[in-house]
Amino acid sequence: MHAITLHSYGPAENLRLETVPDPEPGPGQVRIAVHAAGLHFMETQLRRGVPVGPHPAPDLPAILGSEVAGLVDAVGDGADSALLGRRVVTSSVTSGGYASLAVAPAADVTALPDHLGYGAAVAMSTTGATTMGLLELAPVTASDVVLATAAAGGIGTLLVRHARRVGATVVGAAGGAAKAARARELGADVAVDYTRPGWTELVREAVGEVSVVFDGVGGPLARAAFGLLARGGRHVVFGQASGEWFAPDDSELKSREVTRFDGIGYLLGRPGGVADLQDKALRAAADGLLEPAVQPFRLAEAAAAHAALEARNTMGKVVLAV
Repeated sequence: MHAITLHSYGPAENLRLETVPDPEPGPGQVRIAVHAAGLHFMETQLRRGVPVGPHPAPDLPAILGSEVAGLVDAVGDGADSALLGRRVVTSSVTSGGYASLAVAPAADVTALPDHLGYGAAVAMSTTGATTMGLLELAPVTASDVVLATAAAGGIGTLLVRHARRVGATVVGAAGGAAKAARARELGADVAVDYTRPGWTELVREAVGEVSVVFDGVGGPLARAAFGLLARGGRHVVFGQASGEWFAPDDSELKSREVTRFDGIGYLLGRPGGVADLQDKALRAAADGLLEPAVQPFRLAEAAAAHAALEARNTMGKVVLAV
């Protein structure tokens, strides 16, 4: 099979397209003929040999990626043979997802709703489930003024579209004029380029204070966004694309009566796991309630996809078309 392999930690160009032996499904596993594989920012750090939370740096040589959509083409002992030929998505690949074939536990694959494409399925698998979890943690209503950072990214796109759909006032903050324009196209009432000085003043002039901040960037940008929160607001953290987390101290939260939500901690500790959130996300996409934005690259362009993701030159969910 074709796969993107990593033989040494380092820059994106260390990712190389190679021919490697086909993986075989073990007991309770299935093999998937991959049509689309998802990329996460975390994988750019793992590629450099940097552990991320509970994820250690991979043993080398490695095939990165855990999220794929495709057709089940083989099953291992004990796996349901009825899965053969089924269109599925999973975020539990054990053999590496940047490949034309991938192995995953049969219990962790989800059948795709009719008419949902593979790229959209990958976009909604983890990214969509995460978005559903964030909205479960901090529900948005028509009375809210919502600020989403990284508004042109995978989760940001879904948050902007959802908030707009329920009637909230939406501020999309993104890096660069093109991304700010994209946030406006997605339905943001106010779209700002947070790489330009004075962006918070533009937000204040347009909407005053905000009631909810969804932050996936961290660092100084997150501090600035936090400063826009009204008394009693909600601060939802789910990422640190800048390379550093932002966490206001307890005294500041108390004095402003702001509630801080750890989105990732919530998802990791959610009773019953997140499988139902994935199902809801896939169904929402199939029903047209949530429309993911996908930026596709070919499998052979995995290095370029990593470089673009690191440089924040992508919009929506980055997907490798296999």
